[in-house]
This record gives sequence, structure tokens and C-alpha cells, in this order.
Amino acid sequence: MLDRADKLKHYLKIDEKRMEYEEEDLRTQAPDFWQDQKRAEEQMKKVKAIKRWIDGYEEVRSAADELQLAFDFYKEEMVTEEEVDDDYRKAIAAIEALELKNMLRQKEDPMDAVLKINSGAGGTEAQDWAEMLMRMYQRWADAHGYKVSISNLQDGDEAGIKSVTMQIEGGEYAYGYLKSENGVHRLVRVSPYNAQGKRMTSFASVFVSPLVDDTIEVYVDPAKLSWDTFRSSGAGGQNVNKVESGVRLRYWYTDPDTGEEEEILIENTETRDQPKNKERAMALLRSQLYDRAMQKRLEAQAKIEAGKKKIEWGSQIRSYVFDDRRVKDHRTNYQTSDVDGVMNGKIDDFIKAYLMEFPVADEE
Repeated sequence: MLDRADKLKHYLKIDEKRMEYEEEDLRTQAPDFWQDQKRAEEQMKKVKAIKRWIDGYEEVRSAADELQLAFDFYKEEMVTEEEVDDDYRKAIAAIEALELKNMLRQKEDPMDAVLKINSGAGGTEAQDWAEMLMRMYQRWADAHGYKVSISNLQDGDEAGIKSVTMQIEGGEYAYGYLKSENGVHRLVRVSPYNAQGKRMTSFASVFVSPLVDDTIEVYVDPAKLSWDTFRSSGAGGQNVNKVESGVRLRYWYTDPDTGEEEEILIENTETRDQPKNKERAMALLRSQLYDRAMQKRLEAQAKIEAGKKKIEWGSQIRSYVFDDRRVKDHRTNYQTSDVDGVMNGKIDDFIKAYLMEFPVADEE
């Protein structure tokens, strides 16, 4: 444990970060610091980010030292074996959390996330599965202090949903963690919608992209942009239907490598305020355009793009087999029998296994 703590200090360049923190923090104390508010906010963000690494390491160091002290006391019969075990659990949790965060070193990783779920072929069963995944991610987000908002939801024909677009915001590294969920999720169960009680297989795709903010420059060509408005339905009742508050954005995207054109379609019915819905739709477009540019740069993930893969066996990343009490990730081979826990949002072990197995080199 002490060795892992020492290695983290080396990998994270903690001594350098302490010096960098002092220098960057000093800049925030200049008399004219807040004259340029946008620049000042960016500087504060930078300072806080450095401080979080230092604080994370100091928590690890403290936990490792406490463990060593507890072990020394145990040899002197001053504490029990259970107390040493308890300190070990605390230390391992702190170290593993920082080791995992160290895997998130791409510039997109700290951003908020846009998560879209599409049901596959299979009608009601597949649409029910898509809704179950939506609930799973909502519960994961709630447990980690993120705020979830839904910008577009299409209900299923009888039950479930055909598709949903969710924004997961307000915490650290939403995209960094959730990028591991990109791909096709396969459900195997005895369907409650099948009269014969047969085992059925359903698919749903999950696409995750970073939600870009104003600090990220993304060019949107106004000539390729058009808008429609429509009367939204759903939450809000009859009042919503009287006003065309729903917006539909169409953008013709040209692939810079192939020259192929593709229409990006974004619908937003999040609020009753049409200008706000337009603003959110533009943010989602910018996120999609940024994501496409990023996927060009990260070739490893270029195969997983919306509309480029059929939702079928070949592209699945994870299987949820309810009857056998098993959820297995096919990329890492990590699996668990806690199906109920997973469906209630306990997916951290899958995320961790993926990030530890498929780290991306630091850009610096």
C-alpha cells in the first residue's frame, strides 16, 4: 500500500503540482484579476483542478500512514485486527479512486456528458430495455451527485422508450467515466411481454459524447443550419401543446476526410421556453460536432458513431443475462452476479475495469 502511494506521487508529479498551484494561485490575487471575468473564471477553474489532484494525493498519503500506524499498534496489541482491516479498506478505496482518476487524462474527460439511448429492433421488449438502461444511468448519476436533464424522449409504442437524450452535469468527469458505456447493450431474459414465456434477446445502443461549454471553440456553419418548431407533448400537459415550444434543428455535416454529407437531427422539448430549447439544441449540436472531431483524433473509438453500426450481436459491449444472474462486459471480461445492483446504477466496477484496461496516453 505504501509502495502504491509512493508510485502515485511520482506518476502524478505531486511536488511539481504543488509549485504550479502556488504560481497559478498567486495570479488570482492580482488587483485587476476580475476585470476580465471569463478569463478569471478559467484561471479559477485551473487552480481548483490542480488543487484537487494535490488533495486527492494527500488523502491517499494520510490513509496509507494511518494504516502503517495501525499495523504498528497491532503488533504492540494496542488495536484489533478488525481495526487494521478497517484502515486497510479506507486506504485501498482512496488509492484506487486516485489511480482510476489518473486514467482520465484526455482534455474531454472532465466535461459533462450527453448520453443517448436508442432501442434496437424487437418492439416493446427492446423499448422496455432502453427505458431500463435510462433508469440505470439516472440512478448512477444520482448516486454520484450529478444532475440529469432530459432534452428529448420518445415513448415506446406500448411500454418503454424508443430513444432518449440525457445531459449529465454538475459533477466531475461525467464524460470521462461514462465514455466506457459507448456501444450496444444486450439483454437476455424471459420477457413479461411474451405470452409463451420464452427467453428473448434485446438490444439497445448507448452513445456518449462530451457536453462542450463556452470555453471550447466549435465552428457551426450557419448556411448548413435550419430550424423547425412543433408543439411538444409530454410533461407539462395541455399548456405545452398550445405553444410551439419544441424545436427541431437540422445540420448538414460534411466529413472532412471523405467529403460525405450527413444530416444531424436534434430535437429539444426540455422546457416551455422556445429560445431556451433552441439554446440547448445548439449546445447539443456543438457537442456532437466536437465529438466527431474528437473521434477522428481518438481512432480507437472511431468505430462507435451514431448511425454507423447496426444494433446487433457484432458490436455488443455488455450482456445482461437476468435468468443466470450475470452481467458481463465483453471487452474486459469483468462480470458480476449482482444483476439488481447493476440495474440500480451500480456500474462503477465495470467503468473501472474498462478505464484500467483501456487507458489513453496523456496528451501532454
